[in-house]
Amino acid sequence: MLTKQITSRFSRWGNQVVNSWQNSILPESAQISESATIGPRVILAGDGIVLRDHVRLDAACVIGEGVTVGQGAWVRAGAVVLRSVPPNAIVEGNPAQVVGYLNGTNPSTRPDPRLIDIHGFEHMDRPARVPLKVGGSALYLMRRVADARGALTVGEVPTEVPFTPARYFAVFDVPTVELRGEHAHKQCQQFLICLHGSCRILLDDGYQRCEVVLDRPDMGVFMPEMIWGTQYRYSGDAVLLVFASHSYEAEDYLRTYDDFLSERERRMT
Repeated sequence: MLTKQITSRFSRWGNQVVNSWQNSILPESAQISESATIGPRVILAGDGIVLRDHVRLDAACVIGEGVTVGQGAWVRAGAVVLRSVPPNAIVEGNPAQVVGYLNGTNPSTRPDPRLIDIHGFEHMDRPARVPLKVGGSALYLMRRVADARGALTVGEVPTEVPFTPARYFAVFDVPTVELRGEHAHKQCQQFLICLHGSCRILLDDGYQRCEVVLDRPDMGVFMPEMIWGTQYRYSGDAVLLVFASHSYEAEDYLRTYDDFLSERERRMT
């Protein structure tokens, strides 16, 4: 539930009435969750700002007009946030960028999500499947063959890849600051392979999260339905190949984290 719950002495900022809280500027138009934590000298700079449940704003950060800070997100001290912040993200800098994510649901004890070291599985025979303990997500180690002529990697469908793809798409030329994904699917499953360069894959089942750094073409991440997926920290040369189990269907997408959590709860009842 969103409320404008902070009440203290009032002042004027431009044409707006604002609350002053620990020398912070909080416009009356802001929608602030009761569970949000706001440090000193924070500035909410304009209308249309939304702070969702368990948001943490550290000292002297600035939130721009129209920005929504998603559930559980952490804005570090001095950050200048000019675009909306994804749920559970950590942002810092000017302009602020996502530098990581938080895990779990307890805002006082949330560590960073588990970071999976894909190079720690080099000793395993291939093909192999490594559960990631976030829903049914898994890391797949694909077969590879190398000789003097070069190298190749291969996965048989459907025996070595978890489903028969209905389509594929490739993501490339992504600026480092940009995020991709930020949605879940009701039915569609995906299999992600970074063919060149590197990127981070965040997997979130609503309870637990983990991150995988994909930086080689012989490893892939299986993301089943009802997993909130985000890809970020793309290198400039990254090429991410994604196989999908279904054709594109707009109604299959859960495009907000609130919708994702609601659908998850509906399926559990």
